[in-house]
Amino acid sequence: MRQPWKPSPAIKASAVLHLGALSGVAAGLGWPWAVGGILANHAVLTIAGLWPRSTLLGSNMRKLSAPACDAQHIAITIDDGPDPQITPQVLDILDAAGAQATFFCIGKAVEAHPQLAREIIRRGHHIENHSYAHRHYFSVMGLDQLRKEISRAQSVISQTTGHTPVYFRAPAGLRSPLLDPVLQSLNLQLVSWTRRGFDTVATDSGKVLQRLEKGLATGDILLLHDGNAGMTASGRALVLEVLPKLLDTLRARGFRAVSLRIAADPLNSLKGVAE
Repeated sequence: MRQPWKPSPAIKASAVLHLGALSGVAAGLGWPWAVGGILANHAVLTIAGLWPRSTLLGSNMRKLSAPACDAQHIAITIDDGPDPQITPQVLDILDAAGAQATFFCIGKAVEAHPQLAREIIRRGHHIENHSYAHRHYFSVMGLDQLRKEISRAQSVISQTTGHTPVYFRAPAGLRSPLLDPVLQSLNLQLVSWTRRGFDTVATDSGKVLQRLEKGLATGDILLLHDGNAGMTASGRALVLEVLPKLLDTLRARGFRAVSLRIAADPLNSLKGVAE
C-alpha cells in the first residue's frame, strides 16, 4: 500500500521560506533579500544531495537498528552488479564464510543476467533497487524521470527474482529533494552506508580494507562493488581481494554479516528468503 509523502523538516522549512520570500516581495519588502534567501536555501539543499549520508532531504538508513546492533550484526552491501565475471566469485566467498549480503543491483544488469540474479537469491542473499541504468545524471532527474527509472528497476527485479525490493540506494549516493516522494510512493527505504572502501577507484586492496575496518562497529553498513569494480595492479577485482579478509575480521571480532532484511528483524532466519 502506497503511503502519502511526508516531507522532512528541512523540506517543510524550505517550502515555508519560499512562501515567505514570495510574500515579502509581494508586500514590497525588497526582492534582493528574498532572492538571497532562496539561493542560500537551494545551496543547502544541493549540499545535502551531494552528501550521501544526509537526512535533510528525507529518511536515510545509515546504520542498522538498535536490535541489530545488540545482535552484533553488520550489513555488507554490494553495488552495481550483477556482473557475470565477478559476482559468482563473490557468492563463493560469502558461502565459504557463511555470510549473507545485500546486493544493490542495477535493473539493466539484472535484465541482462537473469539467471545470475536468481542465483543470488538462491544462495540466501537479497537483491535491492539501485535504479535501472545507474545514470550519471540521476541526481538532477525530474520527478517523472525518477519515478520511471526506479519503477522500471523495481519491476525488472521483482519479475526476474520473484522478490520485490524494499530498499533503494541512489547511484553514487547522490540525490535531489525530488527523490524522497518517489521512494515513499514506491514503499522503498533509502539506504546509504556507515563506511565505504572506495573500491571503484582504488588499486590498493590494503587501503580499501583499512577504510572499511577502521572504527568498525556493530550496526555498520559497509559498501563494496561487484559491478564497476576497481582492479588491483594484477588485474583482479578489488572486492575479491578485500571481501575474504573483511569477513575474517568480522568473525574474529564476533560480528555476523547479514543482509539488511535480516538485520531489520534479528530474530528472523533465512527461512523464507527463497520462498
